[in-house]
Amino acid sequence: MGAVLGDLLPLAVGVAISPIPIVAVILMILSKNAGGAAKGFALGWVAGILLVTAVLTLLSGSLGDSGDGDPPVAVSWIKIVLGALLIVLAIKQWRDRGDTAVPGWMQAIDTITTGKSIGLGALLSAVNPKNLLLCVSAGVVIGGAGLSGAGDVVAVVIYTLLASSVVLSVVIGYTVAAQRFAPALNSARQWLQDNNHIVMAIVLIIMGAVVVGKGIGGL
Repeated sequence: MGAVLGDLLPLAVGVAISPIPIVAVILMILSKNAGGAAKGFALGWVAGILLVTAVLTLLSGSLGDSGDGDPPVAVSWIKIVLGALLIVLAIKQWRDRGDTAVPGWMQAIDTITTGKSIGLGALLSAVNPKNLLLCVSAGVVIGGAGLSGAGDVVAVVIYTLLASSVVLSVVIGYTVAAQRFAPALNSARQWLQDNNHIVMAIVLIIMGAVVVGKGIGGL
């Protein structure tokens, strides 16, 4: 289990510090429907990560049945492919680093309902290509590790909590100390919007290298 959690940690960090969901939840906190929208987004964010990771863990579980305890070759190659895709996304993010335009959906957040915020949270966590690849990679790591059923559940839950930690911390922090958090959140939102592509490029290139390295190490 310790080795699996070690492999999951950088992937979870990559999801946790993604600028877009952090900006989205901050905008919701600063919106008219602050409480409901932000909490709904956090719920959808957690659910999306949990669902994708659990499904990929189940699908790749059969690949972890190797008698000698070594990672199966198929799992290693899947990791290499996923890592390569992350590196490709990192290059794209770096090329787009000059684009600081605010997406249309962000401009509409001020009037978003709680129900729509849940859907947006799930969409950004489970369908967004960057997070999807990281969660798929996590599912492959867990499913291919040959853990017991209970071990898989524990690993998926720990990964989900780590990957959701920043979004949850922002929502909980604002709920506990709204007046103290508001100015800092507004400054963080502006910085993350301006540096979104650069931050994601750095995160993805590191995550991609880690995943490729794990895959090569298993061949």
